[in-house]
Amino acid sequence: MKTDRAQYTPVYGLRTHARVYGHGGPLVIVPGLGCASWMYVRLARELAKGRTVYAYDPPGHGHSEGRPEWPVCLEDLTDHLAAWLDATGLRGSALLGHSIGGEVIFDLAARYPQHAGPLIACSPTGIPENPSVLAQLLRLSLDLPRERLGLLWPGMRAYTRCGTLRMLRLAQDQEDHNTGPLLPAVKQPTLLLSGQADPVIRRWTVQALHTAIPNATIREIVGGTHALMDTFPRTVARFTVDFLDDLEK
Repeated sequence: MKTDRAQYTPVYGLRTHARVYGHGGPLVIVPGLGCASWMYVRLARELAKGRTVYAYDPPGHGHSEGRPEWPVCLEDLTDHLAAWLDATGLRGSALLGHSIGGEVIFDLAARYPQHAGPLIACSPTGIPENPSVLAQLLRLSLDLPRERLGLLWPGMRAYTRCGTLRMLRLAQDQEDHNTGPLLPAVKQPTLLLSGQADPVIRRWTVQALHTAIPNATIREIVGGTHALMDTFPRTVARFTVDFLDDLEK
């Protein structure tokens, strides 16, 4: 029996999609650059055993509408996420951000603190000095052969939907995005999930985030790649649920 459903919400005049799974306390998945809600099905279904999971598509990603000229920077993504949380009544929910989605939830927690609940950052970007676009592409090329073959087609669909120009604009802004002053302002309890075999986000990167964010904890997954949510969905879900359950005690 199918237990998930599509939800569409108007935000900034754009039809914004999220895939909703399960029942229980809310948790929002914020995807990586160019990624889409359908790439997070394996994780969402694990988390949905005890949570209501919203796999959110940012504007111009997945099934959400965008504009040719917008979004062009990380702050656009953050502003839209904040407005979507308001529109759906999910302000203050737990947020799980993958890759650049981790950087977006850090930005949200610093600039819209009332909108963010506990944070789970999975293979997150967001160090004060982000690599160049070329360096990001080189690291991704090292990571791709390590990912599950079944993620290839969903990933290609997502990148095609987002478009090369939008992805390049956002990647360039990520290079210039200065998170240094923002990270100490993140007061929410934060779980940092790191893959030991991730060539995109290095161990020292996660350590730098741990140092900068006041209330952060690291969990490392042995053998984990950049797409932790797909290669180790049960492990990511277990760490996430344990983290949230401990906070709710």
